[in-house]
Amino acid sequence: MLPTEDPVYRESHLRSMLKALSWRLLATSTTFIIVYLVTGKASIATSIAGVEVITKMIIYYLHERAWQLLPRGSIRKLLRNHGKLI
Repeated sequence: MLPTEDPVYRESHLRSMLKALSWRLLATSTTFIIVYLVTGKASIATSIAGVEVITKMIIYYLHERAWQLLPRGSIRKLLRNHGKLI
């Protein structure tokens, strides 16, 4: 059995939070740069990036935790059982 199929493996809450934080840092920086390039205003870019970082970090964390409800390999099994695994 592959380690990714081990049904008892669970990612910790801390790991999920650290992944969310590192991704948000990168993604929010990108949002800030795009908004600044479009508007030319750092204040607007900061406002949008500020709202975006909080809301999307919460959404990402909840998304990660929802995926933890599925046993590892369950999607692969579902696809295999329906003959659609590519």
